[in-house]
Amino acid sequence: MGHAYTPGLKVTPNATLTKERKLPLLGDVLVEEGQQVGALDVVARTFLPGNVESVNVANKFSLPPEDVPEVMLAKEGDEVEKGQLIAQTKGLFGLFKSELPAPVKGTVENISGITGQVLLREPPHPVQVNAYIDGVIEKVLPREGVVIRTQAAFIQGIFGIGGETHGAIKVVVDSPDDELTPDKITEDCKGKVVVGGSLVTNVSLRRAVEVGAVGVVAGGFHDKDLKNFLGFDLGVAITGHENKGVTLIVTEGFGSIAMAHDTFDLLQRLEGQVASINGATQIRAGVIRPEIIVPKPGDIDTKSTPGEEGGDLLVGTRIRVIREPYFGRLATVTDLPIELTQLESEAKVRVLKAKLVSGDEVILPRANVELIES
Repeated sequence: MGHAYTPGLKVTPNATLTKERKLPLLGDVLVEEGQQVGALDVVARTFLPGNVESVNVANKFSLPPEDVPEVMLAKEGDEVEKGQLIAQTKGLFGLFKSELPAPVKGTVENISGITGQVLLREPPHPVQVNAYIDGVIEKVLPREGVVIRTQAAFIQGIFGIGGETHGAIKVVVDSPDDELTPDKITEDCKGKVVVGGSLVTNVSLRRAVEVGAVGVVAGGFHDKDLKNFLGFDLGVAITGHENKGVTLIVTEGFGSIAMAHDTFDLLQRLEGQVASINGATQIRAGVIRPEIIVPKPGDIDTKSTPGEEGGDLLVGTRIRVIREPYFGRLATVTDLPIELTQLESEAKVRVLKAKLVSGDEVILPRANVELIES
């Protein structure tokens, strides 16, 4: 019998997860190893340097650059408010003085007698990193951040947009085949992660934003609706930075595709529980998948680990196709031929035979599928 190892898409009610939470610059870590944290707790913080504003004092006062230090009222290192006088000429007999107010609030960083310019540094911007998930601090990365461990239900999607957010799960359809229509997204979905079935449209997604839902999870989403919702073509870049008011997680693929029963059943069981979700997606090197994490209360199971993302590809394994022409379709492996097969492109690759949910038998390159791990 053929045997292979292939990447997997996880859908499990119980996994031990670790998340690295790091600052963009060195800063302060606010927690200790072994400490319990909540998803919204700040675990590290730092300050990003403020913008620099250049003021050409020599030009404004029609002075030679070397005279600029003499007309400065503020010195290097002084903090000034916006509108505060930072330079002033002596004028003629004490009259007709020229004055220069600070264009921004900040600190005088440099006064140059060579260029005649003054540099003002705006106040630093505070940056905080929260835990994102409920869990335990497993490791402190000095001045950088932490590693958090949690025991949780874990669902990975195939595509998403929008960043990290939190909300209680609310299932608003009766089956994984039902479309998430606008009428199902009511005012009580505010602050919730709304779960649909086979499809969410651009109109429904805008309705979710209107009522204040923080997230939407559905089986499929049309690519034309994605462009209409975002207002631009997404291309191949990593997603997750879109600021559209809601995070979207697509579990199956593009088009109207029923959510996998295991995924839908698990989300139904988790209804009412607070989930941490993230729509960030990258499908090339360094794969990043959108995710739904629902931490379990109680002690963390330190013996259980999720292991490598992937598993054995065997006859009977449930898979998802990740390339056209069957992108997003679910199937079951029926055979794993050992010999190489020549494709239309004339490339010779290892393939598998699979039965789609629709009942059709297809032959697929093994590199074009991923496991659905339960």
